Amino acid sequence: MSSSSGKPSSTELNIPLHVKYIQTLGQNKDDLMYHMTSHLRMNAIYWGLMALCIMNRKDALDRDETIEFVLSCWDDEAGAFGAHPGHDAHILSTLSAIQVLTIHDAVDKIDVSRVVKFILSLQQPSGVFAGDSFGEIDTRFSYIAVQALSLLGHLDKLDVEKTVAYVLKCRNFDGGFGAVIGAESHSGQVFVCVALLAILDKLDEIDQDTLAWWLAERQLPNGGLNGRPQKLEDVCYSFWVLSAISILDKLTWIDADKLAGFILSAQDLENGGIADRPGDQPDVFHTIFGVAGLSLLGHPGLEDVDPVYCLPASLTEKLGLRKAWRALPRRTVS
Repeated sequence: MSSSSGKPSSTELNIPLHVKYIQTLGQNKDDLMYHMTSHLRMNAIYWGLMALCIMNRKDALDRDETIEFVLSCWDDEAGAFGAHPGHDAHILSTLSAIQVLTIHDAVDKIDVSRVVKFILSLQQPSGVFAGDSFGEIDTRFSYIAVQALSLLGHLDKLDVEKTVAYVLKCRNFDGGFGAVIGAESHSGQVFVCVALLAILDKLDEIDQDTLAWWLAERQLPNGGLNGRPQKLEDVCYSFWVLSAISILDKLTWIDADKLAGFILSAQDLENGGIADRPGDQPDVFHTIFGVAGLSLLGHPGLEDVDPVYCLPASLTEKLGLRKAWRALPRRTVS
């Protein structure tokens, strides 16, 4: 939709422009930035594809080319996926690969048993997961492991008690969660811990109201959300905060109209894409989590997003992963 001046309006999501933006990403392989971001390539494939799914344009990227790229990132020594051909396997790029293949109904093209073995090998004696063989630990990696095993249908092989015990030790006095035991609460870590507990049916282990209040307090006067107190707003938290608060069934604690307005104001209406905040350079990371946030808010014309998996709700329902409590009412922005 355009404004009366004939220019694109910042009060509407410019879907055609954002689809075009995603389609052009990575086309110029001679560009220095393409090579500098190779460590994010697999993640970016998932971010772009998922953004297109939300905008009901999944076919805007060639399915066969996408699957071919994903399979080219297989690390046969590790039995999992790297971020780019020739890169070492990592749990994050492995989840992105699984998510992309799940969207395209192509998980049968990989050696699932080897991937499961790789994931399980990363769990530490404390219960937390490492990201790769080099040993960095983080509650993000625990969530990634749980989601990946869930999507692959092998969650029964997880040591649930040990996994949950570590996450609960990362809970802070304010109700939030940190990356490791003793780390400060952060919206991103809150999301991964809440979503992990949701998948494992352990949400009753936490003080949900205190946590929901902490999440609601992330909204700033301009409508945007931040990751922790005294920090700037950022579009990506439109998903991290909203997803967690949606899982807790407290979405109405956020001012939906103000947040939607903030996300839409961060659009690049010349070249497409969404930035972290208005006036900054757009990127595919903030584009996916901007449109995912709008979907959770009930923005018209968008596919419903499962707040636990950040996959199309229709897909997780088809896979039998959307339990009754996840069928949450959408908050429709006015």
